[in-house]
Parts: sequence; structure tokens; C-alpha cells
Amino acid sequence: MSRAALDPPARAAPSDCTARVRQALERCPWWIAVVLVYGLSRLWGWAVFATVGGQQGPGPWGDGALCYLDFVNTWDADWYHRIFSEGYPSTLPVDTLGTVVENQWAFYPVYPLLVRGITGLTGTGWAGTAATVSLVAGFGAALVLYRLFCCAPVMAGPRTPGGVSRPALWAVAVFAFNPVAPVLQTPYAESLSLLFLCGAILCVVRDRPVWAVVLIAAQALTRPTGVALAAALGVWWLWRSVRDVRERRRPWYRCADRWLAVALFACAAALAWPAVAWAVTGEPGAYTATEAAWRGSRTVVPVLPWFQEASTLFGPVGGLVAPVVLVAGAVLLLRSAPVRRALPFFVRVWLAAYGVYLLLVLNPQTSTFRLLLPWAPAAAALVHVSESRAYRVLLVIAGAVLQLVWVGWLWHWKQLPGGGDYPP
Repeated sequence: MSRAALDPPARAAPSDCTARVRQALERCPWWIAVVLVYGLSRLWGWAVFATVGGQQGPGPWGDGALCYLDFVNTWDADWYHRIFSEGYPSTLPVDTLGTVVENQWAFYPVYPLLVRGITGLTGTGWAGTAATVSLVAGFGAALVLYRLFCCAPVMAGPRTPGGVSRPALWAVAVFAFNPVAPVLQTPYAESLSLLFLCGAILCVVRDRPVWAVVLIAAQALTRPTGVALAAALGVWWLWRSVRDVRERRRPWYRCADRWLAVALFACAAALAWPAVAWAVTGEPGAYTATEAAWRGSRTVVPVLPWFQEASTLFGPVGGLVAPVVLVAGAVLLLRSAPVRRALPFFVRVWLAAYGVYLLLVLNPQTSTFRLLLPWAPAAAALVHVSESRAYRVLLVIAGAVLQLVWVGWLWHWKQLPGGGDYPP
């Protein structure tokens, strides 16, 4: 027998194995590629929560370290759990001075009631079911975002042998590993809201008004972004109408089309939840009074909180300048070449509308980072800045590292000298 026959078979070099794995991934369908990328990001999110939760000290949710499921069921998850268990109060709770205090009406019903329906069918409990609903909805949002990214010609190619758009898949990875992405696997409504929102935007871009109406209705009762979406639809319809009339594509009296009906429906949907709160409690301002309670005031004042918070952080002069610089920077960003090339026009209108909405109604605080999630389509513009693989890998790694910072700083409860802690 020859010596060669007695020798053990040669092992494939690590580089060969890596190449084979990469080739296999490049031949898979687009949806498998998206699921793999998003699934890897959720494993990283689990590791982040498990690590930080193990370092948790005494706090409102326990006397020490918390396991993964207990740790993600903190902060606003408590409010969703309360809605799941008790529903909404028929009378607004008030303090000794008669001021409305924090209550369930600030949180929209689709997510907790969906979890309640699933637990009624399966017999499972709140914690695991709620986290699973968020996890599954996040996968759905990633799939829809990929299809949305592919609507821009510059994002549609080059493609892998399996037909997967590399730029769009990179954009999904940047979204999935963004600094606040861990919230997409917690008992919060963010992932479900993002699924409905991105689905509605995709329907507008692809001219699917009927499905847009369905998703707009669901979105309007999941998270308070309905006003911004209605505004974006109205601006987009007006722009299309003026363009068509100027270019003589249709006369002005035919501009009252189905998308005007969708925009008007979106306006009605945005007012639905405040109307429900009014009907149940008998208080016309039940919803806005509840929102104001989180600010420690009686009313919601537009814009001014940005200047007040900036004054606290940067002093009286900086407090006047910082919000103006922030708005100017946002305008320049939306007018930049990567944004214009990588995002369809309606997506850019949505980003602008949501930015204006935050400027008008948001009380800037640590939760602002999480509230920027509806800007998820901007991941395509970030990827389009450069075709360098090193740059795109750096975006993903930077986001993953900042997840540790975000969870460790804000999700991890540490009592402040004056009591309480900054919310995530």
C-alpha cells in the first residue's frame, strides 16, 4: 500500500472554508440573506442584554442581577404589561392638585392587545410572548426595509449570484446593528410599529393605495407617528399634483385622486386614538394631558422644550444656537447627494415630516435616541456614502459597540442623586 493511501485526508484551509460559506450565502435567496443578517444582530442584542442585565444592582424590578427575559421586561414594558392585564382607565388619574399623572393612555393599544390575543390562544404568559412578538415583527420590518431599499436604482445592484442586492443588504445590516436596535427585541411597540410604518411607505412608493390604507390604520394605533405620516402623504400628494399640472399630465380638477383619499384617511387615523381616549374618559384633552404628564407639566408646548433643554446643556447662548444648528444640519443632511440618490422621493418626504414632528412635539431627553428609529430608511443613505467594504463594516461594528453603551447607560437602572434614572 502506498504512503499516500495511509496519510489522513488533508483538511480544508480556513480561508477555503470561509470562501465556501461566503459562496453559499451569496447564492441564497434575498429573504434568507436578510433573515440571517437580522438574526445575527438579534443574537448580539441578546448577548448585550444578558451581559448588562447580569450587572444590574437593586432597582425597581429586583434586588440584583436580572436574567435576559426579566431585564428586557423593564421600563415602558411595565406600562404595556399593565394594559395587557388591566386595559385603560375610564377616569384619568390625578394627583392631589388635580393634575393628570402618568397613565396607560400614553401607550397605543395594538401591541399589548395583540399579545393578549396570542396568550389567550396559546396559554403562554406576558413576558415570553411579548418579547417574541417584538422579535418576529423586527424580522418582518427588516424584510420590508430590504424591499424598500431596492426601490432606489443605486441600491438595487450590484447583486450576488443569488440575486441579493449587496448595497440593500448592507443597509439592512446597518439598521439591524444600529445603537438602539436592541429595543426591537423587547416588549416595546417599536418593532411592530416599524413593520407597519415601513410597509406603508413601501406601498406608497410602489403605488399600492389599498394596502397602504390597511397599514396606515394599524400604524396609527401602534405608535404616535400617525400625524407625521399623514403630513408626509399630504405634502407628497400636493407635490405630485403641482408637478402633473405643470407638466400637463392631467388637469387640476383630476388631482383629487386616490392618494388624496389615502392622505385624508391618514389624517383621520392619526386622530383616532386621542378620540378614543376622549370617548372613554369623557375628557377632550385626555391624551394630550397624559402626554404632558411625562413632561411634568399640564400642557404640551411645541418647540420650546428644545431651547430649554439646550440652555441646560450649553448655557443661555448655546441654548439659542444649538436647536438652530440642529435643524440646519438636518436640512443639509436631507438635501445631501447620498440621501437624494439612495432614497425615493416619498421616503425623503417622510424623513423630513418626522423630523418636523419631533421638533414640534418632542420633549428632548434620553429617550430621543429611541424615537429616531422611524428614520430607519436613512440607513440606505449611510451605506451609499461609500462603496468601501471597510467603511460599511465600520458602520456595523460601531453600531454594535454603541449598543453596549446605550443598554449599559440607559437600560441598566442606576438611581440618580435626586432619585429615579434616565429612561431609555
